[in-house]
Amino acid sequence: MANNISVNLAMEWLMMEGSTVDIGGGIMHVWGVIRASILAPMVLVCLCVCLVMSAMLLLEWVYMGAVLIYVKLIGKRSHERYKWEAMEEDEESGFPMVLVQIPLYNEREVYKLCIDAVCKLTWPVDRLIIQVLDDSSDTLIKDMIEKECVRWGEEGVNIRYQSRETRRGFKAGALEEGMECEYAKHCEHVAVFDSDFQPQPDFLLRAIPYLIHNPQIALVQARHTFVNADECLLTRLQEMNINYHFMAEQEVGSTVYSFFGFNGTAGIWRIAAINEAGGWKDRTTVEDMDLSVRVGLKGWKFVYVGTIEVKSELPGAFKAFRSQQYRWFSGPTDLFRQTAIDIVKNKEVSFWKKLHMIYSFFLVRKTTGHTCIFLYFHVVLPLAVLIPELDIKIGAAVFSSCIFTAINALFTTPRSLHLVVMYVFFECGMSFHRTKAIITGLLGTKSAGEWLVTAKLGDSINKKPHNKLTSPCHSRFKLHTDRILVAELGFAAFLFICGYYDFIHRKDYYYCIYLFLQAITLTLMGFGFIGRILPD
Repeated sequence: MANNISVNLAMEWLMMEGSTVDIGGGIMHVWGVIRASILAPMVLVCLCVCLVMSAMLLLEWVYMGAVLIYVKLIGKRSHERYKWEAMEEDEESGFPMVLVQIPLYNEREVYKLCIDAVCKLTWPVDRLIIQVLDDSSDTLIKDMIEKECVRWGEEGVNIRYQSRETRRGFKAGALEEGMECEYAKHCEHVAVFDSDFQPQPDFLLRAIPYLIHNPQIALVQARHTFVNADECLLTRLQEMNINYHFMAEQEVGSTVYSFFGFNGTAGIWRIAAINEAGGWKDRTTVEDMDLSVRVGLKGWKFVYVGTIEVKSELPGAFKAFRSQQYRWFSGPTDLFRQTAIDIVKNKEVSFWKKLHMIYSFFLVRKTTGHTCIFLYFHVVLPLAVLIPELDIKIGAAVFSSCIFTAINALFTTPRSLHLVVMYVFFECGMSFHRTKAIITGLLGTKSAGEWLVTAKLGDSINKKPHNKLTSPCHSRFKLHTDRILVAELGFAAFLFICGYYDFIHRKDYYYCIYLFLQAITLTLMGFGFIGRILPD
């Protein structure tokens, strides 16, 4: 078929206007044949795929909206369905043994904040063990962390410092080795806090009663709040995204199926459930989600408690944010590839819960969403501008996306409603990077298993206003080759060309404005002008 098209194109080229070849007219004629016979059908197929994915996303959005409206009407959130009774501090016999794990890796700026907050948790001293799991490769940082543990130990806190020679298994390996300690085997529950998290003193008093009075619950997940949400535009946009994740996705999963993905921190587990599921595993970069799926398939229930909030830090540097997003999106699809058959064959949970895991949890939220955004807004719609044979209502597609995003922002982060349009452009721009991560996870490539710790700054910038991070020699507009993203710049150029063509030939001014704005967003990303710029 392809050979026939090539021969026909060559013959038409040679036969145009007798023996004289009109080069300009010939090129346009060949382009017209290729456009009509090859590109237009391919774009139509991609459009149909996008429409199917869009329908899946719309149904999921309507479903979650209906659940949230129901929760609002009955005035009873998911955690309020379970028994909860306040714990009396004078009845220490009723306090279970609790292990608190703090995994660390070269996080010099924040380790002290986390350790201080955890050591101030309200719980009987003889019923609480704090375990600092230090995988740091920097000997100076290791020494600082160990001294901090010694300082708290001298004040009467039961804190243990544990270091490893190798980072086998990364975070999952550290958590698993920590659980194997003899003193940890006497604990009933384990809480996990990443280095940038600062729980309130009453965290255990508010979370553990759910585990004590409801033996079917394996996990209590708290909500994340952010100490640096107002640091820059990048952190404001992240806040909108993560607020939606907690207030919509986690709340709906907890309400309907008592299942959702553990966020890796700011949660407390029943150790018996972890052991029954086989403990922590390091086969993917999302060890938290891996454990959640395996425990969920054993029939245990999870509860999300949005009223328990734990302060944390958002990455303010674009490079750190990109590496975090790559891990967050390659890991789930890599896990889906490895667990899909196990979910289907499982006999311990209902058909509907398995369908929720496969369809809603993995397929729609972890795979389809950002793939659809990338394919639709970066490939199909721009190409439609160049192919007049296609009549696609482009403006309606862009406008409807803004409407849905505005509704989500109004529900989860009303203070950022004025950033909705910018949020749409940013999410569209990030869809390429996330789609690439999704594909590597599905294919099981080596890059899908790379573990990169997200850089954290704590309050170091506020304490050192004249340090290297903000000095003139590191100006926001000083270009560094390692910050230039060639693929994003390539898509920016492509969208700019499509926008220019649309402006000159199609006169669809509304859509060409979108293309120009999206091209500008991708250009800013491509040159690393998003978020705080830090030296390497």
